[in-house]
Amino acid sequence: MYQKFDLKEKLRFYVITDRRMSDEVKSVRLAIGGGATTIQLRIKDASTREIISVGMKIRKITRDFNVLFIVDDRVDVALAVEADGVHVGQDDMPLKMVKRIAPNLIVGVSASNLKEALKAEEEGADYIGAGSIYPTVTKKDAKILGLASLRTINDAVKIPVVAIGGVNHQNVVKVLKSGIDGIAAVSAIVGASNIRESASRMRTLIDNYFRETR
Repeated sequence: MYQKFDLKEKLRFYVITDRRMSDEVKSVRLAIGGGATTIQLRIKDASTREIISVGMKIRKITRDFNVLFIVDDRVDVALAVEADGVHVGQDDMPLKMVKRIAPNLIVGVSASNLKEALKAEEEGADYIGAGSIYPTVTKKDAKILGLASLRTINDAVKIPVVAIGGVNHQNVVKVLKSGIDGIAAVSAIVGASNIRESASRMRTLIDNYFRETR
């Protein structure tokens, strides 16, 4: 499971699955082929057995290509498939409990404001998923954080920050200028007609930004 690596580097281009747009295993192969550095398996409406089955396939792919593998919400599934980590929201299992149950997992926490981000850092989160930056089709009820608040969060915490929510090829550079360590994308990648090409374009934009600024 947990291995020594530069977490910030792995979090630069974080792709989240969505079966409403494309098959998880197929989209993961294509996204990694285009340069994704982290994959998050997100399945909300399926049996535990099915999520584990899909997770085991994705675990093999991510391991073969040295890509970080995160499971959304489900600590039990993350442990069962030997994922690298789990990502929890504000209504999911409390971070302290996750750390107690699975001390070797990387744990990311969603934050929609500064208070949530600071609390997550204090309780031992390994990274923050900050958003939603813009309105997003994948979460209709998402609270909009905006770029100014994203920068405030990034300046206030010492752990890596990944921006999520409506990030696409047109706005990714503007989002990265907030000083964050990476971006997470759903529809811009797994909802694209050509997932690999879309991922490749996004990776190029990200790499070019970091090459020019750091």
